[in-house]
Amino acid sequence: MKKFCAAGAISISIAVSLLSASVSGAALAGPTPAPANAYAYIGYPNNGQTLPAGKPFRVWFGLRYMGVAPRGVKYPNTGHHHLLIDTDLPSSFDEEIPSDRQHLHFGAGETETTLELPPGKHTLQLLMGDYMHVPHNPPVYSKKITIYVK
Repeated sequence: MKKFCAAGAISISIAVSLLSASVSGAALAGPTPAPANAYAYIGYPNNGQTLPAGKPFRVWFGLRYMGVAPRGVKYPNTGHHHLLIDTDLPSSFDEEIPSDRQHLHFGAGETETTLELPPGKHTLQLLMGDYMHVPHNPPVYSKKITIYVK
């Protein structure tokens, strides 16, 4: 509450509401909280690695400072992995993560998979989802890695 008063004038009180000038990505996140220090990571393959074409390869992933739980299990500080292939993180984190060839869901709590990708340059990134496949608040995701299939 600020008071403005000039000599001989009437005192007027004005309530001022301060709003942040910037909106963080977490403001557009889902309703399920996550620890601020939580992060997901891809353990294999490594960033920049070249993998042989025509052969499936193992992808394993992990999570720090949170637990892994299957889809539908609503338990504090847990979620499940979604592997994003050749795509970016969503522009908004307040909607269900799509399920398609670029967004693989691991709703049974898996921490690895086998992929076979066509020859070329590819990106992989993890995004954690809550019990309903919606990103947490703040969103928990890995660094994006680039791999080459030759």
